[in-house]
Formats: sequence, structure tokens, C-alpha cells
Amino acid sequence: MTVRVLLADDQALLRDAFRLLLDSADDITVVGEAANGEQAVRLTRELRPDVVIMDIRMPGVDGLTATARISEDPRLRASRVLILTTYETDEHVARALRAGASGFLGKGVGAKELLDAVRTIAAGDSLLSPAATRSLISRFLAGPGQAAVHDSLTPREREMVALVATGLSNQEIAERMVVSPFTVRAHVQRAMTKLHARDRAQLVVIAYRTGLASGGSTSAE
Repeated sequence: MTVRVLLADDQALLRDAFRLLLDSADDITVVGEAANGEQAVRLTRELRPDVVIMDIRMPGVDGLTATARISEDPRLRASRVLILTTYETDEHVARALRAGASGFLGKGVGAKELLDAVRTIAAGDSLLSPAATRSLISRFLAGPGQAAVHDSLTPREREMVALVATGLSNQEIAERMVVSPFTVRAHVQRAMTKLHARDRAQLVVIAYRTGLASGGSTSAE
């Protein structure tokens, strides 16, 4: 399967460089380019890319506003946003996650890291690592409203969500809980459906907002 990417950055030179890099991969192709957030939203609706690589600071509609518009449009549920910016501040990361971004990278990343990030986002996962995001999400996104969310999940689903919130992959969760990766994926997918999370990034945000991230058993099934 070829991952279809839309580039959104106001600097043409950077778009050209990213296009050359992405198109060099056999499994990734750039289907369009946008110079501002408004164009990014319009082209996402027209082209339905798998991943939108989005800059934050662009003229007119900025990248975070564009990300929110894409994430809120039910027709674009399959299009995920990867924020790629020079402004790697805690506040920008928090706002990007609130807007619905599935990942956040600085423009200083290496070529392999960017290609892997695009593949990760396209697969429905996120770029949230324990070191980079646990304290960040706890600081900016924690809030009330635990009971209704807890009641909608089974005890095992709550355990899985708590472990996802630590940044563990399905394979790592499976090893810790002594179950198969397929079992983990099934529980996580059901939890995402119940909580209306479009991807693992939003699932992590919900986990911290509702207090699910503070618990979770590691017992075997």
C-alpha cells in the first residue's frame, strides 16, 4: 500500500526538499502541496491523503487551525495530521494534540525519522513517546469528567488504555500482559470506538484528561 501525503508549508524550498525525500521512498508519494492552512484544508477534502504534513506558522489560516478543521470533519477521518515545525514548544505540542494531530516533529529530524513517522501515522499510530509526552499531556490536558468515560469501558479496556498512555506499543503491551498483540489491538480498537478517538494520540489525550492514565493493571489474561 502506498501512503499518500499532502505537504502544507509556506516555504516552497522546504516543500521541494520534503517532496524529494518522500517520493524517494517506494511506499510513499506526495499527492499535493499547500502554502497555507486554508489550502491545506481544501486539498485534504479534494485529495483525501493518508497523511498531511503540516507546518504551524503559515499566512492566513495557521497549521493548528487547519489541523482542527481537518480533524473535526467526519469526511476526513482517514486523513491524519503530522505537525512538522521549527517551533517545538510545550504549548504548541499541547495545542496540536488538542486540535487532533496524530504526531509532532521538529524540522531538524533526520530523513529516516521523517519517513518512519509518515508510515507510523498512516498506520493509525502516533508519535507520542513516554519521555516526550507523559508530563506534557498531564500538565496541559488533564481535566475532570472521569466517571462517564470509565463506565463506558470494560476493566480490561481500561488497563489497555492506561498502558497505551505510557507510550507502549501493542507488542510491548502484549509482552507485559502475556497476551497476543492481536488481543491488545482488539481491546484498543474497541476502546477507541467507545471513546470516539480517531487515533492513538487522541486516546492518550483522553486517558490523561479522564485519569485513566494514572492506573491500569498488568495482570495476565
